[in-house]
Amino acid sequence: MSVITRFAPSPTGYLHVGGARTALFSWLYARKHGGRFILRIEDTDLERSTQESVNAILEGMTWLGLEYDEGPFYQTHRFDRYQQVIQQLLDQGDAYYCYCSREELDALRERQMADKEKPRYDGKCRDVEDNEGGRERVVRFRNPDDGEVVIDDRVKGRIVVANQELDDLIIARSDGSPTYNLTVVVDDMDMGVTHVIRGDDHVNNTPRQINILKALGAQLPVYAHVPMILGPDGARLSKRHGAVSVMQYRDDGYLPEALLNYLVRLGWSHGDQELFSIDDMARLFELDKVNVSASTFNTEKLLWLNHQYIMNSDPAHVARHLSWHMGERGVDPSQGPDLAEVVKAQRERCKTLVDMANDSLYFYRDFDNYDDKAVKKHFKAGVDDVLQQLHHGFEALADWSVEPLHRVVHDTAERLQLNLGKVAQPLRIAVCGSGASPAIDITLFLLGRDKTLARIETAIAYIRSMAV
Repeated sequence: MSVITRFAPSPTGYLHVGGARTALFSWLYARKHGGRFILRIEDTDLERSTQESVNAILEGMTWLGLEYDEGPFYQTHRFDRYQQVIQQLLDQGDAYYCYCSREELDALRERQMADKEKPRYDGKCRDVEDNEGGRERVVRFRNPDDGEVVIDDRVKGRIVVANQELDDLIIARSDGSPTYNLTVVVDDMDMGVTHVIRGDDHVNNTPRQINILKALGAQLPVYAHVPMILGPDGARLSKRHGAVSVMQYRDDGYLPEALLNYLVRLGWSHGDQELFSIDDMARLFELDKVNVSASTFNTEKLLWLNHQYIMNSDPAHVARHLSWHMGERGVDPSQGPDLAEVVKAQRERCKTLVDMANDSLYFYRDFDNYDDKAVKKHFKAGVDDVLQQLHHGFEALADWSVEPLHRVVHDTAERLQLNLGKVAQPLRIAVCGSGASPAIDITLFLLGRDKTLARIETAIAYIRSMAV
């Protein structure tokens, strides 16, 4: 049997990290077993679903690189099919019309709670003759009266639920629209889904969905309910803990591979291994190794992973993601050094692409001001002469490459009998605006001859104007 998994988000907001982890687990399981991965947009909540949210989900999946084999499918395009199945269940006697008003149901709930009973529909309309009489009606699924539902969950283990604990859930609202538990069953059945991997907040829905599948004579999928993700305070991860939107992590300068690596380890492990390529994940992932208990999101660990990926990934790949951040800052990366070379120069120093973009702006555009603290410390009397000698040395170079540039800086320091830092630091401030940059020879090489000479001239004039 070919494995078919699915990710089925509701488009009522952004793609959050919990959903992204569920999508990743489903995607990895399909890849490992040579199966197919489906994306399904569950947009039947017409009041809350928006096209903006659909776009955010698709953008997040694309950025993460979780390519789907089929879809995206939209539930709003399948209403005719849902109506067909609802009618089938009615015809079979596995569903019935319920005429109970909201007031009647509220009163029933209050009585049950007062008697310390579990609130549930009492089946009042199960045997009522279908007589519209102008009254509003919903359709309820006739849940079996006895027996039990057994779920051999691949993560949580065996779960047994007595049918007596389940009431007759609504599968069609009074306006005829299908409800979640009906649509998800029909979709999983029609799409041949073999493995339903989803958050454990759906565990209570599973026995109900299994009973509907059985009533339809469908093959039951394998279920795997993964535990939720918690914030540092032990509460469910939410906006108050910081970024939970996948695209916010892009905006904050994380590489998609780093986020995927972090998410796969958030509830799954393979020995003590921390770093996994996408191929590693697909080869090693197994549902049986997913933790039963909830996992806590640790931003510091994610930041460490991101730095590992920045340092060890192909610089051209990192540069493609860095390019977006440069564009957000109004920089055209083609108007300056090769961005992959900038990545090589900056990757040891920068933990995020936001850091790298901000720290690399001087390679592509002139800066307006020098760092005040750096100026006070290093732009002292006589430094203009040091910069002037460096300017002469650079201007005379026929080969603008790292080694000759290094030699000019080193020889100038020796000639002036100065510590190398007394020469390199003022030069760094002159060409970068601050006292922090990659090695000075690499910095000058990336800046190029024209920018370097022009900025040294500007710095000399600035220092001399300070002395007036």
